Amino acid sequence: MSRAPQDEGQNDQTGRTEMEDLCASSLTFFSDQRLCCADVLPPAEARARIEVAVLSFLRTLTSHDPAISHLPLINRTLRNSRVNHGLLTDVSWIFLSHSFGTRSLMRANATKGFIRVWKVMEMCYQILLQEKRVTQRELYYKLLSTSSEYFTSQLQVNKAVQDIVALLRCSRYSLGIMASSRGLVAGRLSLQEPNKETVDCCSCGSSGYPISGDLNLLENLIMKTDAHYILLVEKHAIFQRLVDDHVFNQIPSILITAKGYPDIATRFFLHRMSQNFPNLPILALVDWNPAGLAILCTFKFGSIGMGLEAFRYACNVKWLGLRGSDLELIPEESLLPLKPKDIGIAKSLMSSKLLKSTRRNWH
Repeated sequence: MSRAPQDEGQNDQTGRTEMEDLCASSLTFFSDQRLCCADVLPPAEARARIEVAVLSFLRTLTSHDPAISHLPLINRTLRNSRVNHGLLTDVSWIFLSHSFGTRSLMRANATKGFIRVWKVMEMCYQILLQEKRVTQRELYYKLLSTSSEYFTSQLQVNKAVQDIVALLRCSRYSLGIMASSRGLVAGRLSLQEPNKETVDCCSCGSSGYPISGDLNLLENLIMKTDAHYILLVEKHAIFQRLVDDHVFNQIPSILITAKGYPDIATRFFLHRMSQNFPNLPILALVDWNPAGLAILCTFKFGSIGMGLEAFRYACNVKWLGLRGSDLELIPEESLLPLKPKDIGIAKSLMSSKLLKSTRRNWH
């Protein structure tokens, strides 16, 4: 008889806890409205956004009080990044808030960067008019032939492209820029482009099947599988060995590699598979070092540099491999000291918001 009040109290406590969880989830949902993202646009609309940017710039120059206007860009910085934890999904990703930086013509050290943005935007406009697509490498060579005084490295083009995405808030694919892909896939997966023959990824040999850099093609692929797992492999050599051994027949699985740090096409392909086969766990086999963890984080959350597009590529990836507690099983002579670059990556990861909520599972 005396237990009834206690059970009632426990029920009240449980009810309060559930209500608090619901409130917390709702707050998370509504906080997502801060999310700033890049739209996927048809060519005509992407051209229109470029035209508006140019007209706005010219209007400032020809006003009664003419001035060189700054370019308002969404900040791609750690301070402006957040990690979204979805309300109805296990997938988390980086996003950028509505905080603006500028690219100015008035500062000596930023003058060429300002001009590069307009040069790349002009080239993208021409590509869209021609209804073509180019890789960022091809874009670099085009700019090198027309504006060599402003472009001396691929990195400058890449940064200008990111600036344009941040300015126009449209994806690089919408600008006519196609991803360069290093990715390979093998195992229990069949792929079919519309109106073409089916490719059996079990029969592609140790080289695997190359993942296309055309995101539109990847979007329209017809995928079928009887696998139980998707295995993401950091190292190309390990991928080849696993495919040679037909691991996908012993453990029904699909194997993917980006040969190191992931490119956009491989990330998009993995994201597509996660949508097509939502019940398949994605397991990442990466090195137990800062670079391996950075690669895993990029697949799982995206990157700050591409924060406006990260949600299009994020997947619920689980870490498969060594942990710190396993080191006692490894001979000391097998361990390698961390290089300065490794230490820099480790410090960046430790200070990042990415791991703060999940760090207890990532050591």
